Amino acid sequence: MKRRSALALAVVLALTGCNANPDVTPDAGGSTGGTEKGGTLTILNAASDINFDPAKSQNLAITTLGLVLRRLTTWEVQPGKPAQVVPDLATDTGKTTDGGKTWTFTLKDGLKYADGAAITAADVKYGIERSFAPELSGGLGYHKSLLVGGTEYKGPYSGADLASVETPDAKTIVFHLKTAYGDWPWIASMPAFAPVPKAKDDPKKYSQTPVASGPYQVESYQQGVSVKLSRNPNWDAATDQVRTAGPDNVVFQLGQDTTVQSQRLIADSGDDRSAFGAGFVAPAQLAQIEQNASAKQRLVTSDAGALSYLALNTQRGPLKDVKVRQAIQYAVDKRAYQVASGGAIGGDLASTLITPGVAGRVDYNLYPADPSGDVAKAKQLLGEAGQSGLKLTLLSENDQPNLAKSQAIQQGLQRVGIAVTIKPVDEEAWTAEVSGDKGDYDLTVASWQPDFPSANGNIQPLFASSEIGGGGYNSARYSQPEVDALIEQATAETDPAKAQALWAQADKRILQDAPVVPLTYTKNSFLHGSKVQNFFVPSFPAYPNYLKVSLKQG
Repeated sequence: MKRRSALALAVVLALTGCNANPDVTPDAGGSTGGTEKGGTLTILNAASDINFDPAKSQNLAITTLGLVLRRLTTWEVQPGKPAQVVPDLATDTGKTTDGGKTWTFTLKDGLKYADGAAITAADVKYGIERSFAPELSGGLGYHKSLLVGGTEYKGPYSGADLASVETPDAKTIVFHLKTAYGDWPWIASMPAFAPVPKAKDDPKKYSQTPVASGPYQVESYQQGVSVKLSRNPNWDAATDQVRTAGPDNVVFQLGQDTTVQSQRLIADSGDDRSAFGAGFVAPAQLAQIEQNASAKQRLVTSDAGALSYLALNTQRGPLKDVKVRQAIQYAVDKRAYQVASGGAIGGDLASTLITPGVAGRVDYNLYPADPSGDVAKAKQLLGEAGQSGLKLTLLSENDQPNLAKSQAIQQGLQRVGIAVTIKPVDEEAWTAEVSGDKGDYDLTVASWQPDFPSANGNIQPLFASSEIGGGGYNSARYSQPEVDALIEQATAETDPAKAQALWAQADKRILQDAPVVPLTYTKNSFLHGSKVQNFFVPSFPAYPNYLKVSLKQG
C-alpha cells in the first residue's frame, strides 16, 4: 500500500460479540486449530491491481505477498500474543558477532521455486539490489540507508554490485551495516528480502509474474478483475513454520467496494461463504451486522493499534511557533474525531506516539484535557503567542470517512478562533503532497501502522529529519537535532531494554514540540464467510493473517 494506513471505519455502537477471533482456538503450542485442506478461498479487495514485485511493495509479512513470496525472516503472530520474528528461508533470525553491524544468515536445505530451481543466497542478494533501482521505487526502504554504500547505490541494472551484501557460498548471505542495528532481523522480513532469480527478472512484468517461493504461485492475472493463485508444487511445508496453505486456490476479486464486500459477506451465499473482505467494514454495515446474528459471529475486530494523528506542518507560517502548536493540542476535539471514526469500536483515544502492543511503550499525556479539549487553555496559549484569527488549510483525502474526520478537526479548532479550510484531494494527490518536497498544506490527518513491531517503526519514519519530502512520511516536516540524535542512538542499541527506553524518551521529547496531535489508536473490523476458518487478527498488526486461513470442507 502507498502508506501504512489503518483508518477504522465504524459507527458508535457498543457491539457485543465483536471480540477478536471468535473462531480460532489456539492449541497448547500456540498454533491455530486444525487446518483442513482444499477449496478456493476468495479475498475481496477494493484495489484495482496487486503488485507482487517485492522491490515495489510495502505489503505486510502476513498478508498478500506472504502467500507467494518468502523472505529471510518472517512474523509468527497469534491472537493475544506479541509478534515474534522467526526464520523463513533462513535457518535462524540472523547472527551477529560485532554488536549488530554485521549480520549473517544461512538458507535452509532444499528450498525451491515453483519451477523447481534451487533458491540461492545470490537470489536474495539480487532481490535486495533491485530494490535500489529508481525504476522500482515505492517499496519499504529501511535497508537502503542502513547498508554500507546504500545511499549511493542505484541498483543492478547498470551492472553495479552492492558490496555490503556478500554471498560467500550458495547458502550464506552476509550484511554489512553502517552502524549497529538491533532490529535487523525484523528488516530481513520485509518484501525486498524475497529471492528473485536474475535470469527471470523482467522489471516491467515482475509485478504480475513473480517467481514463487511461497506455497502459492500466480496462475492468472486479469488487471482490475481478479488474480488467481494455485499451489506451488515445490513448496515444502517442513521448511515453513508460519504458512499452513489450506486452500487449493486463492482468488483475489479486485475493484470490490468495501460496502459491497460487506453486503456480500453479510448475505453469506454461494462462493462468498468461502470469502473474506480485505477492507475494513463500513459504518452502515456494522449497524446492519449488529442486527444479524450470523454475521455478528463472523465479525472480527482488532485491538487498538495504528495511530491516527493530526500533523501540523512545522515549516509553515504561525505553525513554526511551538506555542501555536501546543494550543492546537488543547483545541482539538478528540471525542468528536473519535465519533467521526466510529466511536469506541473505531478506536481508543491517543496521547502517545508509540502504539499499544509495542514493547517499551510508556503511557503518558503531556496535554491533559477533557476528550473534547480545553478551549480556555488553547486560547491562553494563542494569546501568549500573539496570534488571533488564524487561517489554516487542512489537506484531506476526498472520501466520506476522511472528510468527516477532517470536519471534526475543523469544528474543534473553530471554537478557539482558528478558521480551517478543508482542501479535498484524491489519495494519490494526498500521498504526493505529504511525501513530496513542497508540502503545500498546514494540517493533514494521517494514520500509521508500524512496518514492524518495534518503537523504531513508530518514531523514525514519521519524525526523523531524513524523512521530510523525497517520498518520506514526516508529514509534520519536523526537524529537531536532539530527536535525530536520540533516533540514531536508539537505532544502534542492540540491548532491547535500553533501546526501548531510548524510544520512549524520543516519544516524549517529540511531543514536547507538538508537531502532531495524537488522536486515536484505531481499531479495524473485518467480516468473513461461514466456511472460512482460522481467521484472526493478531495483536500486531491489526490486519488478518492470510497465511493461516483455511476452509471448512464438506
